[in-house]
Amino acid sequence: MIELNSTITCPECATQTKEEMPTDSCLFFYECPECKTRLKPLAGDCCVFCSYGDVKCPPIQQGDGCCVA
Repeated sequence: MIELNSTITCPECATQTKEEMPTDSCLFFYECPECKTRLKPLAGDCCVFCSYGDVKCPPIQQGDGCCVA
């Protein structure tokens, strides 16, 4: 079963925010609601959920590899 919610942890201020992941696209940028830092995927990751979330994006969970926007 695919998990559609992931908690993103900001690397700057450690704020944790639970977000619903899209199933048909990647989220390349995310703004921390606390410190306003703009997050982008780390090298080798396809989206902010794969880099900063506690659950990888749906395509990675399904074993499909990186998502395609």
